[in-house]
Amino acid sequence: MRDRRWFTVGGVVALLLSGLAVATVPTAKRGSSPFVQTDGTSFTVNGSKFKYVGTNSYWLPALNTEQDIWNTLGNISAVGAKVVRVWAFNDVATTPSTGTWFQLVQNGTVSINDGPNGLQKLDTVVQMAQQHGLYVTMTLTNNWYPSASNSTGSSLQSRGGTTEITLPRNYLSNDYGGMDLYVHQFGLQYHDQFYTDQAILNAFQNFTSQVVSRYVNSPAIFSWELADDPRCNSTLPTSSSCTTETITEWHATMAQYIRSIDPNHLISSGNQGYMCTDCPKLYPLNTTPAPQPSPSQGSQKRNVPVTTEQLLRKRAETRRLNRLAAKLAGKLKEDGIRVRGRWAATGTRRQQAPEVGSAYDGSYGVDSQDIMNIPDINFGTFQLFPDQDSYAPNDSSLSSYQNSVNSGVDWIKNQAQSAAAVGKPLVMTAFGLVTQDNAADFVPFNMTTAPYTSDSFIFIAYGVTNQQQTDAYSTWLNSTISLNLAGMIQYQWGQQNLTAEAGTVISPGVTGITLSSRQVSSNNDTTGEAPNDGYASHTNQNGVTQIIKQGSDGIAPDVKK
Repeated sequence: MRDRRWFTVGGVVALLLSGLAVATVPTAKRGSSPFVQTDGTSFTVNGSKFKYVGTNSYWLPALNTEQDIWNTLGNISAVGAKVVRVWAFNDVATTPSTGTWFQLVQNGTVSINDGPNGLQKLDTVVQMAQQHGLYVTMTLTNNWYPSASNSTGSSLQSRGGTTEITLPRNYLSNDYGGMDLYVHQFGLQYHDQFYTDQAILNAFQNFTSQVVSRYVNSPAIFSWELADDPRCNSTLPTSSSCTTETITEWHATMAQYIRSIDPNHLISSGNQGYMCTDCPKLYPLNTTPAPQPSPSQGSQKRNVPVTTEQLLRKRAETRRLNRLAAKLAGKLKEDGIRVRGRWAATGTRRQQAPEVGSAYDGSYGVDSQDIMNIPDINFGTFQLFPDQDSYAPNDSSLSSYQNSVNSGVDWIKNQAQSAAAVGKPLVMTAFGLVTQDNAADFVPFNMTTAPYTSDSFIFIAYGVTNQQQTDAYSTWLNSTISLNLAGMIQYQWGQQNLTAEAGTVISPGVTGITLSSRQVSSNNDTTGEAPNDGYASHTNQNGVTQIIKQGSDGIAPDVKK
């Protein structure tokens, strides 16, 4: 098998993490706790400030041997990561004959698997993470489960283009059950009934209590994350009654429930960071927030939430400057009607009212500011995936790549502003950009197929170059550092030389999503590689040292070890 270097220090993920992980720093505190706490917009642990870079490894509890879990966590720790984000759920509709599963959800009933292929696997992850000096963010469910449209909730899907390729259960991040599995197995129709149906809420709270109560006294737990990317829409249809208030109320209910069980650990949402600048708030901000020191100049400034007016004004000014730069460079393509030597917008364009876009108008049923301001939610979360989300209208003066980079920077800035207005820490829980080398393995989170595989009838080249990915990550990470975010979690970790067993997440012969991305491999292989859904940056090794240096230099001296 060809060496793809998933976890060498020369790999992007390893280097990126080793260059940006930040150690704890002694600070004056009234008290000291072995559990991670919040202090304003910072995290603290044992009386010291704690700022970190981590990595995602949703598949970690599903590995086949304890040695594989130990080695993976050891490699993650060795590059300086401090937090690993994992799926603390693994729901099935029928009991599998092989592999790991945590909960059977079937015909309106639930059953917890507390055996060696069940929650004991999660115990192993937590115990070994603590031994390696790592904290674990535990995600309790997922918004995405495309397999729910199958009447049996089957976990084996045909993926790829013209050639059927069966991936093992748990290979993709959206193949662990989740919200739509509950909805389907409880005989309901709409995705958002997961948030409102009492029987489903009782079932989910039952599972949550089983997991949370196991680790109440474990300092290895960083936080409980209610869900990955919760929103009104998913594979199943959405009812007409789902609003931002629906999602916010569910967060408040679940956060209060977890707090009643566990007084020690932090609780977060796990949402993408979508906003609703004009929506009514269930948890409105203090209208006269106290001024806070500016991190860049040390001056006093008043923190205010992101507004529609601000977004539209900033975008208009940015477009004006970009057009001016393109015009000076001779790259601007004028469009409109030439009137007396000047260009004027056409009638159609003048009639288009400016809009903030779906990331800010509540279209997804998510108001991250309102969620963040829930008393039992301890910090804010957001994600950054330009390949799958649109954060602002594209500027025709810029390339597609530059639009992705710039919109990502603006997204980070707006998230930081929102968190500052609330007065809580902020974590970017996942970010990624697909490269051309990874395009054949890229499966969007709401799909089970790779849309850009060369196995398909119509092949479209997709992805950025390795250098472009390096530059984008550098830009985004430097932005998070300069804006004083409390944590950054790269998506996702890759691992090699894992024990392969048929029918499990690491199965013999499975080394990629599609035929075009697979290596020469045999079904008799005894080892395999961790899943890659298009974001494992194992091919981009050169130039990453630049990211490390930029990240290290960008960290303020008072937060270095």
